[in-house]
Parts: sequence; C-alpha cells; structure tokens
Amino acid sequence: MRITLLKFYYAYNIRNMKQVRFEENEVPYGTLERFGLTQSMIEDLPVWALEDIGQGRRSPVLPIKVTNDEGETISSRTRFALVRMDDKVDVMFFPVLERSPLEQFGKEKQNDLLAGKAILADVTDKDGRKSKAFVQIDPETNHVMSVATPVIGRNLEVLKDELGLSSAEMKVMQYGEPLTLIMDDEQITAGIDLNSKTGIRIEGGDSEKWKQNAKREWDKYTFGCYGCWVMGDDGNLNYVPEDDYTEELWNELNSKSRAKAMKL
Repeated sequence: MRITLLKFYYAYNIRNMKQVRFEENEVPYGTLERFGLTQSMIEDLPVWALEDIGQGRRSPVLPIKVTNDEGETISSRTRFALVRMDDKVDVMFFPVLERSPLEQFGKEKQNDLLAGKAILADVTDKDGRKSKAFVQIDPETNHVMSVATPVIGRNLEVLKDELGLSSAEMKVMQYGEPLTLIMDDEQITAGIDLNSKTGIRIEGGDSEKWKQNAKREWDKYTFGCYGCWVMGDDGNLNYVPEDDYTEELWNELNSKSRAKAMKL
C-alpha cells in the first residue's frame, strides 16, 4: 500500500516518540543559577527547547557566567543537558570549543566529520570499553557527539519499514549522506543528525536544503513571561529581563501583540 507523506510523518514520529525523562520539579535550577542561568531564563526558552531539555537532550547554546576564586567574572557559552544520577538530577555542560578534538580519528574520518557527516567509529567509554557508535560534530559547540549504533540502527529500521527502503538506500544514510526521495510528488530528505530527537532528521526538499537546515533558526526576538531572548547579529543568544527592555524591545513586543490580536 502506498503511504502518503502525511501518514509517513505521523507514523514515524509516533513510533519514535519518547516520554519525558525529567519533570519540571526535578530541574536543578540552583545549579544552573550558579552559572548565570536563572529559572526565568530557562522558562522563557521556546517550547521546543524546553521539550528537548525535558527529554534529556542538549539545550540551545546559551550564555553563562561564573566567578572564579579571584573574584573575576568569566563569561562563556554552552549547551547543557540534564542527567539522572543515583539519587538526584544534575547538569552536564558542553561549552563551545575553539576546535573539535578529532585526534582519535584517522585523516579520512576527520575530513568526513569536518564536512558535517555522521560516521561509524569505535568509541571508548569512561570505563575504557570500546564499542561502535555513530559520531558527528555539533556545529554550534564543536563537541564530538556519539550515539550507540543499536539506537540509530533501530530508528533506521523504522524508517526502512515505513518507506520500503532498499539496502542500497539504507547504506547511503549509514555512510553519513542524506537520502532524497519523492513522496506525493514532493521531495523529502532523511539523514543521520545526532542533534535531532531521533538521531534521524527528515526535511522537505533536497539534500542541499537538508544540509542548510542543520542549525535550528531563531527569531531575532523570542519573548517569554519574564524577558526576551535576543539573537544578535553575531548569531549569539542573549537574555534581556523585562525590567531592562529598551524602547526597541517594547516596540517589538507591542507590534507582536497587535499582530497576534488581529489574528484572533
């Protein structure tokens, strides 16, 4: 039976949907606040970002600041993720690096990683045990991400079952390349992206558009209940509490409020 594009998206997303791993009352706001991320700042993130955090995925790249032993304030940028320890929920940070640590990979695999591909490689865990994993560079932090092969392999199998993909088509994705298909006379492209919810990102359009959409785009202004996240011209996010709104921010908020009211 021929599956429609709408049915495919529904079936794939439902079969790969994960339950929330962390409840709101488990978030260690005290720890985050020590690094300059207040509860208000977190709660004012977009819904998609809060969903990612609640499911144990990495946050957007956010500004942090800490005070060292000499009393100096040090500013940086980082993603964070919630991790469940034996008896509590803690925070793991992924600060922006100047370059990716690729010394453990051969030259060919380094080139593939720098080109944005997900590759299959041997990784070593904290206990020194080696295993196969899909590996990819996070383009926003330069961290090397890895996900165990069985996890991505299972999701690829779901994709294969839903679309009736051939072994040759599966290999395209397994070797880090996006696969473009025609459904309902429309192009869709699927490929491994370890920053996505399932490790496989599906977009409308061809492979070039898929590659261009690797980074989630933000509006210049994202207003919340307590303040606004502002995307600067340099591509960095900064938070402005409502008490510090400039005339430009108030005008933008009023404009958005009027536009929303007109749609009602």
